[in-house]
Amino acid sequence: MTVELICVGTELLLGNIVNTNAAFLAEQCAALGLSCYYQTVVGDNPERLLQTVRTAFSRSDIILLSGGLGPTKDDLTKETVAEVFGAALLEDTASREMIAAYFQTRGKIPTENNWKQALVPEGGRAVANRNGTAPGIIMEKEGRHVILLPGPPDELKPMFTEEIAPYLRRLSGEVISSVTVKIAGIGESSAETKVADLMEKQGNPTLAPYAKLGEVHFRVTARAKTEAEAAALNAPLVEELKKRFGSFVYTTDETVTLEKTVADILQRRGLTMTVAESCTGGMLAARMVNVAGVSEVLKAGFITYANEAKSSLLGVKEETLRQFGAVSSQTAGEMAQGAARAAGADVAVAITGIAGPDGGTAKKPVGLVYISCYVCGEVNTQEYHFIGSRMKIREYAAVSALTQLRSMLVS
Repeated sequence: MTVELICVGTELLLGNIVNTNAAFLAEQCAALGLSCYYQTVVGDNPERLLQTVRTAFSRSDIILLSGGLGPTKDDLTKETVAEVFGAALLEDTASREMIAAYFQTRGKIPTENNWKQALVPEGGRAVANRNGTAPGIIMEKEGRHVILLPGPPDELKPMFTEEIAPYLRRLSGEVISSVTVKIAGIGESSAETKVADLMEKQGNPTLAPYAKLGEVHFRVTARAKTEAEAAALNAPLVEELKKRFGSFVYTTDETVTLEKTVADILQRRGLTMTVAESCTGGMLAARMVNVAGVSEVLKAGFITYANEAKSSLLGVKEETLRQFGAVSSQTAGEMAQGAARAAGADVAVAITGIAGPDGGTAKKPVGLVYISCYVCGEVNTQEYHFIGSRMKIREYAAVSALTQLRSMLVS
């Protein structure tokens, strides 16, 4: 079945907010085995929205719309879909009760226009919104399925996961099972080259690559009558990916991140960790702190942006800084060793570099980063050259530090 995404809101067209809903819905639909050929962003204009919905209805099996379900006059998604279906808007009692309860629990009184959100096109089914006041709506006509979702991501995501995804699974009459093979330490182009033959001859299961920041994920998806049959179809391809990428595969669990993998390895080995960051300014520490229970392994963190801090807090020699500079393999190595010593940790990761946009030279250009990992007395320092904005360089440095440390821990 084909799915089409329509995201509604003038604020999206103007760039006032980032359209994260499209990325989320596209990824979720791919995981469900749905083919998405079209995505559209349309403003709060009734004529253009009507034309967009009609076009989608003419070519796609499933149309997902997000946004435009609010109480104001420019929220027109529901009204537009009702016009396409030739359906009247009727008040849904359960939705009105949920709206009333939502305001009551917050000690507020709804305004008259809030009740607009309880209207549902005749023949449609309201989907409960447990995180807001706008219910979702499911409508069916002539083999087409139109699903309306609220715009706020913290309302849309749980509604889709809890209510819409199971509905879409039932439509196909098949079980769709996916496994994500996550790889770190190999670039996107190199990773895809290694599996070019698998991509060319794929059928059931399918193989889809997804480039992430400093990582590559391969999603293996199979269709079958039962979950067990689908898992059996996926297994050989997953094993082939593990064989080809070896230790670069860090997990096949969709919920596991690179930082969690590192934390789990440290915990299994009974090791503690610290970080010393210059150009990343705490990004690496922040990623580690994202992991629940990381306090068992993460002892401390140092942000040593100035040379004085590198010397006073980490014990980097002044002679090293004079001779080689703050951005050097020598300084990175001394930062890592000094951090481990200062924190009393078994493992330390140090990052120093030039994030830009200024500060680069011919010998040390913007994007030059040194990362040093100290593990129980052994030091490994590597040189990197990243490109992009200041933020991107810092983000790439943080993920590369995690990849380098993991590689050292599993070798």
